Amino acid sequence: MDIQGVVAEGFEPVRDAFARNFEVLGDRGAAVTVYRDGRPVVDLWAGTADVDGSEPWTAGTAQIVRSATKGVAAAVVLLLQQQGLLDLDAPVGSYWPEYKTAGKEHTLVRHLLAHQAGVPALDRGLTPAEAADGASGPRTIAAQAPFWEPGTAHGYHAQTFSWLLSELVLRATGRTLGHIWAEEIAEPLGLDFWIGLPDTETHRVGRVGAVEPPESAGLLRTRPRRNVSEAYADPASLTRRAFAAIDPLPDENDPGYRAAELPASAGIGTARALARFYAATFGVVEDGARIFTPATTALAGKEFAAGPDRVLVVNTRFGPGYMLHGPASPLLSPASYGHPGRGGSLAFADPDAGIGFGYVTNALAKSVTADPRAQALVRALRGCLGG
Repeated sequence: MDIQGVVAEGFEPVRDAFARNFEVLGDRGAAVTVYRDGRPVVDLWAGTADVDGSEPWTAGTAQIVRSATKGVAAAVVLLLQQQGLLDLDAPVGSYWPEYKTAGKEHTLVRHLLAHQAGVPALDRGLTPAEAADGASGPRTIAAQAPFWEPGTAHGYHAQTFSWLLSELVLRATGRTLGHIWAEEIAEPLGLDFWIGLPDTETHRVGRVGAVEPPESAGLLRTRPRRNVSEAYADPASLTRRAFAAIDPLPDENDPGYRAAELPASAGIGTARALARFYAATFGVVEDGARIFTPATTALAGKEFAAGPDRVLVVNTRFGPGYMLHGPASPLLSPASYGHPGRGGSLAFADPDAGIGFGYVTNALAKSVTADPRAQALVRALRGCLGG
């Protein structure tokens, strides 16, 4: 595999792991970028722009990153909190009066961010057109009765996170989350990442698709626990219903879906943008600035919810919009915060190690939160840092 890009001295093992992802773990087209102390130390790409194509991935190729978008969207909410425009301890209904129905009257903003709102699924899934129209999602979720008392448990809001955060931000500011991201974070920092892809950038985005790992990777596969596999197989389970809040599943290569502002799952960007963004959440980046104050950085990594996840059917930990790792994770220090994307992508910050990390791929595997390609890259990076 012809690996393009550069690595700083001492970070060569990340390049080796990236190459092995193609040779052994079935990557088709991908990129990885690492910032350390505000400067890029790894910036690599390889393969094809389209999962089923032949045109090469270039330095500017962007991809949909699915739920890794959630960490980007959370930054908008935390920035508004930092600016005094949102209060994480305020009732959602104080900004969005129609939300105060069906047992959701005491839902707090922090509950939305930490997947504690109790509305991971809908009584009727929205069509892809409804999901993207900006009105059907908020209206439907405002009328939805919660599956548990908000704030008393947590469960991954795989798709409904889009409409919860979008409408909250719109009601609080009169602006859409995607526009605030673009105007206050992405443009000042020069980030090629969009929540709502503009027509001018469609030529940069590759096609994604589902792939099976090669037989040579068989020993690296892990068998899911029985209760997890059963939950995903049962159409009536909260797990299946949460992931089917958009029904039928959208075509992620469709221009209309890519143009929609869906901050749970439809962000599009580069590994460079993700790594630089996360680096800027805790420090000043090269030729740029810092997004969060130290207090907001500390808040981003603070645990809001932990324990059994009623949707993912495993133990999970969440901060304010960020997934926090557990003891078995290959991530770096306990201060790390970020978000994976189902199928492969991963982006995170580790303030203690000075790291901003981004990995994007067009080869979408069956993984939800622990893709072996992303994990291999992080393990290699950890070794470079002496971990």
